[in-house]
Amino acid sequence: MESIGVLMPIPMNSYLEGELEKRFNLFKLWTVPHKAQFLKENADSVRAVIGNSSSGADADLIDALPKLEIVASFSVGIDKVDLKKCKEKGIRVTNTPDVLTEDVADLAIGLMLAVLRRLCESDRFVRSGKWKMGDYKLTTKFTGKTVGIIGLGRIGQAIATRAEAFNCPISYHSRSQKADVKHKYYPTVVELAANCDILVVACPLTEETRHIINREVIDALGPKGVLINIGRGPHVDESELVSALVEGRLGGAGLDVYQNEPEVPEELFGLENVVLLPHVGSATVETRTAMADLVIGNLEAHFLKKPLLTPVV
Repeated sequence: MESIGVLMPIPMNSYLEGELEKRFNLFKLWTVPHKAQFLKENADSVRAVIGNSSSGADADLIDALPKLEIVASFSVGIDKVDLKKCKEKGIRVTNTPDVLTEDVADLAIGLMLAVLRRLCESDRFVRSGKWKMGDYKLTTKFTGKTVGIIGLGRIGQAIATRAEAFNCPISYHSRSQKADVKHKYYPTVVELAANCDILVVACPLTEETRHIINREVIDALGPKGVLINIGRGPHVDESELVSALVEGRLGGAGLDVYQNEPEVPEELFGLENVVLLPHVGSATVETRTAMADLVIGNLEAHFLKKPLLTPVV
């Protein structure tokens, strides 16, 4: 398969790059000074594109690559891929579900603990020498808090299972009520927010879920509520979130994703009730290796005319 051209728009993972280079003719677009010219000159050679949560395949890129057959996303989210365009042109799309579920769910629980128990601020308290001047202030208990989850798919269910171990009552909102789920269902996000202590965003990003966390939802969650976002940045109206946190209308937030990554609102930097992570939900050695293997497996299956491992389109 060495002659098959595979385009990677941005750097993603060194192991993935190495494995692609062993099997295909890998084009690293970020190393090219004149990208448009490069795409024009190599358009007929590229048969696959590697996407992720930051870069995928929009309509312009798809139109620029007439021989494109498959977009293999190194992520579970596929919001950076123009699925409609792919369907029109018969381009296959794959992602990496399941293998990152546990890591993202672990991180969601970690954010809840970090926000409520002020773990990051406590760490800074010790490092700064302030402990010698007196004890750190009291924080908030996590065990027993009501956890509301938006999107009860693989990741949402994994978060619920972990939170239940802390004796947390679970409620959820999704497009429809799930028949085989015991947790309390709320038909709207506002109702869910009004009836939980911690609200977790764990749904896919679509046009319907963009800014699903707005001022009304934030106000329903209230000054003692905590928002956890391990979904996508655009799920949240970031300006409304910032103002609510600054004004004290929201109790706290744990964020792994942002609206314009890697840009993060500087107003959040000084708030001790906010924990900020650099989009690392699946960023463990074990999981990123498994994700890379799944990308490779999907590409090999496609070009060997075998069934795709994790097809989206």
